[in-house]
Amino acid sequence: MTITRLDPDTLPTPIGYSQITVAEGTRIVHVSGQVGVGLDGAAAGPDHRSQAEQALRNLVAAYEAVGATQDDVAKVTFYIADYGPEALGALFEASAAVLGPDFPTPATTLIGVAALADPAHKIEVEATLVLS
Repeated sequence: MTITRLDPDTLPTPIGYSQITVAEGTRIVHVSGQVGVGLDGAAAGPDHRSQAEQALRNLVAAYEAVGATQDDVAKVTFYIADYGPEALGALFEASAAVLGPDFPTPATTLIGVAALADPAHKIEVEATLVLS
C-alpha cells in the first residue's frame, strides 16, 4: 500500500495537512467518529485540548485494531464544537502530543459545528485508511 501526498504549486500551501492524497491498496477502512471519551465513558476533560488528545488516542486504537498505522491514513475529518482560533491551536498541540511532531499529513477537513451528539463533546474525528 502506498499513499502519495501532494501539495501542488497551483493550490495554497497547507499547514498541518496535505491538499491531495492518492492511495493505492486493496482494503479501505472507515473509522467512525471518535470523541474525547475514555473506556470508562467519561470525557477526558471539559476543554478542546484534553478531548482532542483522547479522541486521537481512540482513533489510533481503532486503526491499530485492524493492523494499520498513521502512514495508512488517507483522509481525516475533524468536527469541532465551539470552534475558534484557540480550538485550532488545541487541535495542533494534541495532534503533536499523540501522533508525534512529524506525523504524516493526510488530506484533512475541519468543520466547525454548533454541537456534537453529546453537548459535552468538543471534538470528533473520523478517518479513512487504505491498506494492502
